[in-house]
Amino acid sequence: MARQRKVQEYDPLYSFLRHYVDLALKLSYRTIKYVGRERLPKDGAIIFAPNHTNALMDAMVILAMDRRPKVFVARADIFRNPRIAKILTFTKIMPIMRMRDGIDEVRKNNETIERAVDVLRDKVPFCIFPEGTHQAKYSSLPLSKGIFRIAFQAQELMPDMPLYIVPVGLRYGNFFRFRSTVRVQIGEPINVGKFVADNSSLTPAEQMNTLKDLLDERMKESIFYIPNDENYDAVYEICAAVVKNQVRTFRGDDKRRKLRGLDAHFEANNMTVKYLRELQETRPELHAELMALGHRASQLRRSRFISLSSVSVKHNIFTRIVRILIFILLLPYWLPASLLTLPISGVCKLIFKKIKDYAFRNSVRYVINLVMWPVLMIIYSVIAYALLPWKCALILTLAALPAPIVAQEVYRLMRIFKSDVKLFRFKELRECYTQIREKYLANNPL
Repeated sequence: MARQRKVQEYDPLYSFLRHYVDLALKLSYRTIKYVGRERLPKDGAIIFAPNHTNALMDAMVILAMDRRPKVFVARADIFRNPRIAKILTFTKIMPIMRMRDGIDEVRKNNETIERAVDVLRDKVPFCIFPEGTHQAKYSSLPLSKGIFRIAFQAQELMPDMPLYIVPVGLRYGNFFRFRSTVRVQIGEPINVGKFVADNSSLTPAEQMNTLKDLLDERMKESIFYIPNDENYDAVYEICAAVVKNQVRTFRGDDKRRKLRGLDAHFEANNMTVKYLRELQETRPELHAELMALGHRASQLRRSRFISLSSVSVKHNIFTRIVRILIFILLLPYWLPASLLTLPISGVCKLIFKKIKDYAFRNSVRYVINLVMWPVLMIIYSVIAYALLPWKCALILTLAALPAPIVAQEVYRLMRIFKSDVKLFRFKELRECYTQIREKYLANNPL
């Protein structure tokens, strides 16, 4: 009987396709920035513990962190179809049961844990989303026990090999938009063996709860974290309203002077959340006033479908001119590019109608582009070479290659311009943001 292939074993086809998959991911975002990769341990096994906000894209972003293969887990129900299960196994994904599947099903996780330990013993990075499910919010969910059971059992079976849980914070510019941005923060690793030794006086259950609290704390330090309560929308709106002012002050701050772009926004947003939390304790009346303004701004902005980037992203004159020039240059290409990618857009829309969870949209769009665009390019190339001289066909084929990116980029610029105009014309909303800034800055001069 043939030996069953281990999920972590080298696969030449998988390694070959990784180049294309990673390239497709990079083209799906304008910016992917990894921060803190120097923290990744080099002397043992690693369990990545990212927050979960954007379905499949979270795994893709973690996978592209470096060239090493990584093994992931996904909810077990999607493995019920044998063909899908075969594809998932090929992509180095293992099933894991969740409490919602029932206690009898959860007991089957022992096999998953054993396989995960085997992966770690081979020093292949293992990734599990501790929250167990995803939510498209800048917040967090309670951590499940699966990651800790795997970590403790693996460390017990590998006493001579260091094992680390590495918290990872994923911060998307927009959860639902193609060609958005993503910032990946590598948090402070937890040495599981050292943790167990330092907490040897605790019972196994107490050790698990203590490690759970520690990981939860370090994950929150790695993300843009807003408590998921009744004031979430208001806090998010206030962060956007004052971020420009805060980033401007970083120029005179030796510690933060070099922060730019995604890093500056990340730091500024977390500073705002921290200050508002302190304000709730020290000056509850002022906090209530700011929350009321934040809620009002959120309702007004959403009523006109205005993007929050119109509020939070400040572009100087030079940047605006460059954007306009790019838009003008790309516009003649946009119509044929849109026609060439129409089959992809059509398939995406059909699938979107069946998906209630918006967080899956980027994942669906990514997979559809990944699969359909090479097929369409082959079809278009065959037609071009059949009807035109080979030189003309070659030129048209090369010109068609970036069509999905150009079509989406022009659409994005149109959408941003439309949103900016709406904000400019919506005096009531602009006045609301002005009140937020004045009240915030008057009491917190940064």
